[in-house]
Amino acid sequence: MENIMAPRISFEFFPPQTLDASFRLWETVQMLAPLRPAFTSVTYGAGGATRKLTHDAVTTIGRNYGLNVAAHLTCVDASRAETLAIANAYAAAGVTEIVALRGDAPQGAARFVPHAEGFASSVELVGALADRFTVRVGAYPEPHPDSADTLADVRWLKQKMDAGASSAITQFFFEAETFLRFRDLCAAEGITAPIIPGILPIHDWNGAKRFAARCGTQVPVWLDDAYAAARRDGREELLSVALCTELCDALLGEGVEDLHFYTLNRPHLTRDVCHALGITQEAALEKVA
Repeated sequence: MENIMAPRISFEFFPPQTLDASFRLWETVQMLAPLRPAFTSVTYGAGGATRKLTHDAVTTIGRNYGLNVAAHLTCVDASRAETLAIANAYAAAGVTEIVALRGDAPQGAARFVPHAEGFASSVELVGALADRFTVRVGAYPEPHPDSADTLADVRWLKQKMDAGASSAITQFFFEAETFLRFRDLCAAEGITAPIIPGILPIHDWNGAKRFAARCGTQVPVWLDDAYAAARRDGREELLSVALCTELCDALLGEGVEDLHFYTLNRPHLTRDVCHALGITQEAALEKVA
């Protein structure tokens, strides 16, 4: 990490649906808030399944912890009027940032189908929000399950940027080269807005592989072998911190300035990786001072 400036960081949380999950969210926020993230985001369930929970989490985090919170908003199972009403409620609550996504197909559906009176795509959603919010969007360094290839994803990302998005947060990936190739391709296609790598500290390797299969992330053979060996030795958490820190360090060495952590509302690995990168509460206070 020598001679590399500490990056800006951000965290993703998801809204709790049980009492235990609620305690876990607030423990996560309390543990990570002192690291002074540039922003945090709160996810939004398919079909608005967590609509009210997302709104409550967004407003509570902003009010009680003084963090800049970006609310996720999708196109799934809602009319334009319903979606814009949600955006209006966020604006009224003082929210200034939205993560605008098409959204996954609702549970039980094979693929995304636009609502008859809704936004047909994330590009349309971005265009409807960009005049009132700072809009971030998703990006896919490996092909989205509904996409032909990565170039098609990059060209779709360019449309979202042209519609008014200010930055993109990528899906997670396991090797730095995956992101770096994607960043180069984005630059070649004329995308100049920041592309923020999404980082997944691995709490459960089998769960991470299932997650990867759903979103098209390739799992390197060497990584599967490493976790098999770590499981035998009882060193999975140590391996996770080491590998995630190494991934972030490699990205920073290539000029990356922002890292977005998918916390899964489990803060300890994210905190440990941040500390290994020199991002601590003390460092955050020194930066402010």
